[in-house]
Amino acid sequence: MAPLDGPANPERVAYARMAVPELLQQLLTAAGPSGHETEPARVWRAGCAGFASQVSADHVGSSLARVPARSPGGGPTLAVVGHIDEIGLHVTHIHEDGYLHFGQVGGWDPIVLVGQRVSISTREGTILGVIGRKPIHLLKEADRSKAPELKDLHIDIGARNSDEARELVRIGDVAVIAAAPVELRNGRVISRALDNRIGSYVAAEAARLVAAAGGAPGDVVALAVVQEETGFAGSRTSTFALEPDLAIAVDLTFATDQPGIELGPMTKHTLGSGPVIARGTTLHPRIFELLHETAEQEMIPFTVESLGRATGTDADAIYMTRTGVPTGLISVPSRYMHSPVEMVCLDDVDAAARLIAAFAQRLEPGMSFDR
Repeated sequence: MAPLDGPANPERVAYARMAVPELLQQLLTAAGPSGHETEPARVWRAGCAGFASQVSADHVGSSLARVPARSPGGGPTLAVVGHIDEIGLHVTHIHEDGYLHFGQVGGWDPIVLVGQRVSISTREGTILGVIGRKPIHLLKEADRSKAPELKDLHIDIGARNSDEARELVRIGDVAVIAAAPVELRNGRVISRALDNRIGSYVAAEAARLVAAAGGAPGDVVALAVVQEETGFAGSRTSTFALEPDLAIAVDLTFATDQPGIELGPMTKHTLGSGPVIARGTTLHPRIFELLHETAEQEMIPFTVESLGRATGTDADAIYMTRTGVPTGLISVPSRYMHSPVEMVCLDDVDAAARLIAAFAQRLEPGMSFDR
């Protein structure tokens, strides 16, 4: 659209245009903190219904979309797993003046919460509020330079008193930051919940690409699992039930192209450099090599990260399921993780899906993942 202060400028028009894929846009605008993923899960299943032969959900809340093999008795079954929950807040106490005290669902840096608008899911629907703290003018000198703690913050929903607040909100109601996705220059997108609606989107998109190609040698099963931020529940139960021959977890990792990041302990992963293929003690070396070879042959840009212990992703639960599942990890570089302005590059998101779809085509019958 044209700017309001003068004639249309092509560069400014391009800057305002939203290029986020429709399914991802819908996922990012659906509220779903850990344990309360019903709405984004519904969106995800609807997005998969057009290409998958089976779309279903389980009692934990995780969702599945299957693309069958090109022919029966083909290659190994691949699970592509992204978690669909996000970090959020939960109401713990209602003050006599109507303010809401809260705890965190997942890990927050409290400093990023100050002044945020929030959307609270209640029995009667969604209500809005703001996160407040004492104005800086009223803080003691010693407290001005300190980061706030959660106990110093509250949610204000405009209630006159506790009676009015209790008519609207119950203890245990959950909230997310009220922030719509925004596209910046160079295909960069900011939003809450990129961690990890990106992973669940990439899983769905990789499966869609496989379906569009007429299938792969084996079944490809996209999974949007729940409660990763609070203990990997969805990936544990879904992998146990599915019994895949191998799996790839999809998540975000830390982009290193922002001030204050020290390279050396971390590998360089910049926005726009493609997906990150992980190596590590819990990850299967054969899957890493296949992903690496696939990216090279398909001319998909990528970087590599090395992890000496647990990955901090669903891969940590998947690889230990039943008698063990050969597992790989693909990540998308992201700035400002666990904040309302998480940032990714859409080119990296697209490349991650294309890499996984191409990888699936290389999983021929009889492949061994013995170590």
